[in-house]
Amino acid sequence: MFLATFILLLVIGTESILWLGYAYLTALTYDLYSKVSTDQAVVRQRKLRKQVLQLRTELSQTSSQDQFAKWAKIRRKCDSATDSLEKTNSDIAIKRAAFEVKVKGVLYFVVHGSQLLTVMWFRKSPVFYLPHGWFGPVAWVLSLPFAPRGSVSVAVWFAACRRVCKTLASLVNDFYLKKKLDEADATTASPQTGTQPSPKKN
Repeated sequence: MFLATFILLLVIGTESILWLGYAYLTALTYDLYSKVSTDQAVVRQRKLRKQVLQLRTELSQTSSQDQFAKWAKIRRKCDSATDSLEKTNSDIAIKRAAFEVKVKGVLYFVVHGSQLLTVMWFRKSPVFYLPHGWFGPVAWVLSLPFAPRGSVSVAVWFAACRRVCKTLASLVNDFYLKKKLDEADATTASPQTGTQPSPKKN
């Protein structure tokens, strides 16, 4: 049962990646990388962002009429820091694009390559044996392509696990979306208030 459990966990992992999406995972990976990275460009970006924020706050608190000299000095520093930040952001955007391409390549290999390698490596190994005579001629189909007759092959077990995971993901997705739509309807629906007009008296 070790092989069956291993394949099930592998399919759960890969289907989770597909459910979340490559774009979301690559963006999340880069955000985590930028927080712990010692790359000089990333460190400089963090410092410049903090500096620009401080200068803009200080600039908003300084009167351009009563303290023009101080205001102009802060404005020059703010413009210079903003220009440096934009240049740094442009450099980092190029690095981020290359980083995300690499991460997507790794994720693609994890999703597709790991399953292909597992099927090839264990192509002749039975995942588990079926009770004798329970499935009749169908037992031969379940052992395709190379597993012993009367057993379930790795390829068939992969397909079964993927089908179950996709069905569960679809159910969860439908339930989540339905819940979100119900919440949106509840917040947008305006309660009917007020008194109804009284009937006219003849």
